[in-house]
Amino acid sequence: MPPFTVLHVCMGNICRSPMAERLLALAVRERLARREADPGRADELVHSHSAGTGGWHAGEEMNPPAARQVTTRGGSTDSFAARKLRSDHIDAADLVLTATADQQEYVVALRPDAAARTFVLGEFGRLLAAVDAAGLPPAEATPEGVYARGVALVAAAHAAREGTALPTDDLDDPWGRGDQCFSRVADEIEETVHPLAAALLP
Repeated sequence: MPPFTVLHVCMGNICRSPMAERLLALAVRERLARREADPGRADELVHSHSAGTGGWHAGEEMNPPAARQVTTRGGSTDSFAARKLRSDHIDAADLVLTATADQQEYVVALRPDAAARTFVLGEFGRLLAAVDAAGLPPAEATPEGVYARGVALVAAAHAAREGTALPTDDLDDPWGRGDQCFSRVADEIEETVHPLAAALLP
């Protein structure tokens, strides 16, 4: 059921997955603006949210260097609060993107039936390039249209998988490191979320 729901997962839910959550939301707004549609409708089309495998930081704001990456790129950190991953978050997601292969395994151990829609973020970015967009449902800037296209996109990416994710698909953990490291990780996140938003809303 719409909206197309993307769940981002990392360890503490204060660095990598919040950046991915907010940068995907920003990318969807930008795609809507390019189509001369109302960017304010982004949440009706794509629900981007996140959680961590651990609950140590539950209730905390985004780590300041992560928040800086989001805001300097035009995104918002408003109302963000870290939370621990629960099974119902996975159940409600149409696509689960994890920062690392270890976290992908954690998600699938919690919910084995989510294996076909759970990817390491970098892995999904690679697989997107192999998907034939002509085989997807028509692109429509409606909740139903984006949902149908998103579900088909995830199925096509899963069909293109060959074995497990590559070590290079993992996002480095920038926790405790400088802005340069956070910037590189944010760039790597955008390398997947920008093509994802473009595939949903070409």
